[in-house]
Amino acid sequence: KSDSDTYTCDIGDAQSRAKLVVQEKPCVFTKELVDTEVTEGEDVILHCETSKSDSPVKWCKDGKSLRNSSKYNISRLGFEAKLVIHRAEERDS
Repeated sequence: KSDSDTYTCDIGDAQSRAKLVVQEKPCVFTKELVDTEVTEGEDVILHCETSKSDSPVKWCKDGKSLRNSSKYNISRLGFEAKLVIHRAEERDS
């Protein structure tokens, strides 16, 4: 993206110009979430990977954003995004 600019080519007194626009490549999942089963009371780890390590990730359940708490641990390391659900209960399904 930083290569976006106006470029010129000169031949003596003649000049040709062109504007280059480099569009940012969209972030995609390179490894998606998978269906998981866990026994009640156990911790469960859900994780996925993205094509960009600096893209923000938002974890949701029932359309509501999740945040770090004693129940949920959300982390991002490089391309991997991870959600740990502590002491899973039936309502976490």
